[in-house]
Amino acid sequence: MTLQPIEIEQLAQSLQPYFSRWLIERGVDQSNSMYEMEMRERIVRVEEELKHQRELMQQGFSLMEKRFEQVDKRFEMMEKRFEQVDKRFEQVDKRFEQVDKRFEMLHAEMNKRFEQVDKQFAQVDKQFAQVDKRFEMMLVEMNRRFEQMDKRFEQVDKRFESLTQRIDRFMIWSFGINLTTAGIIIAVLKFWH
Repeated sequence: MTLQPIEIEQLAQSLQPYFSRWLIERGVDQSNSMYEMEMRERIVRVEEELKHQRELMQQGFSLMEKRFEQVDKRFEMMEKRFEQVDKRFEQVDKRFEQVDKRFEMLHAEMNKRFEQVDKQFAQVDKQFAQVDKRFEMMLVEMNRRFEQMDKRFEQVDKRFESLTQRIDRFMIWSFGINLTTAGIIIAVLKFWH
């Protein structure tokens, strides 16, 4: 939590009556200008330290914003990659449609050939064998591409895990700094008490 200059001033004004009362309780004469100057200097130092802590926190938040922007850019890149994968699948679908059309044409031709000549039956068997080989080759190629996709997704998962660990470390670090700062401020206030 960052304190604005107005809030720091309000905090100093709200603590001023307590400082006066503490001085009276300890038997210090308020008219003692030396002691009053010393107290003012201490208050100024505390205000400066609070201002410095606020600046540090603002820097931390700006760094976090930059990191979140980087994460957003990575997500956008991932979306683009997914779009590319979708386009590839669309191309594969188109290829299957073309193969279906080819099969329809081949079926019609085969019916004509069966009606015309029984001798061409051996040639048709050879063509079926070639088509089967093509399908087997296509299936092998598709399996290979899917394995590559699986590997890419595993790499993406590892990157996300690494990013999550970095963010967790940063949050722990920020929490530690905030607790340390609060502890120092409480210690200073107790010391004055």
